[in-house]
Amino acid sequence: MKILVVVTHPRQDSLTGSITKQLTQGLSEAGHEYEVADLYAEGFNPLVYPPDEPDWDNPNKVYTAEALREMERIRNHDAIIFVFPLWWFGLPAMLKGYIDRTWNNGFAYGKDEVTDERFKLPVQKISWVSLVGGTQPHFEKHEHDVTITRHLNYLAGYVGVKDSDVHYLYDTIAKFPDDPEKEKDHYDALLAEAYRLGLQF
Repeated sequence: MKILVVVTHPRQDSLTGSITKQLTQGLSEAGHEYEVADLYAEGFNPLVYPPDEPDWDNPNKVYTAEALREMERIRNHDAIIFVFPLWWFGLPAMLKGYIDRTWNNGFAYGKDEVTDERFKLPVQKISWVSLVGGTQPHFEKHEHDVTITRHLNYLAGYVGVKDSDVHYLYDTIAKFPDDPEKEKDHYDALLAEAYRLGLQF
């Protein structure tokens, strides 16, 4: 498959960046082709101004060059993997803005007034890989995993992509000042899991 890996973090040397590298290594070794879209590094503008605001009365609206470029990039791939830290129990603003601008009316949803066919996001699969600062027991105790997974899979389903899954990498800000070996093992395990996700995609 040809996979677009959309990564969201202001620092390229972050754990999110390292997770992305391991994930894409797994994808490559599994025989997939991939392209990384690093939203911060590429300077993507997540703000929606009137030219990219959906027009419910005009599914043929022509959007800005930046939005159209991203739509075309999506068209050129079979699947999307989003890699992002979970901030305030949701998508980072940068990633939310990317979806707002690119999963737009007349491209990812809406109805073609000429053919009467519904638009859908032109990919077969979406995977969400989220880095969670807290522990898995705490996250699941409050059912954040249930709420967020339902929300993300609903977003994919809304744009016609039924094959959507959510993966959480937990305790991504953990520190073990008295046991550096334990800390190394912890982060090695996170990187290994990212590699596995790519290899088994």
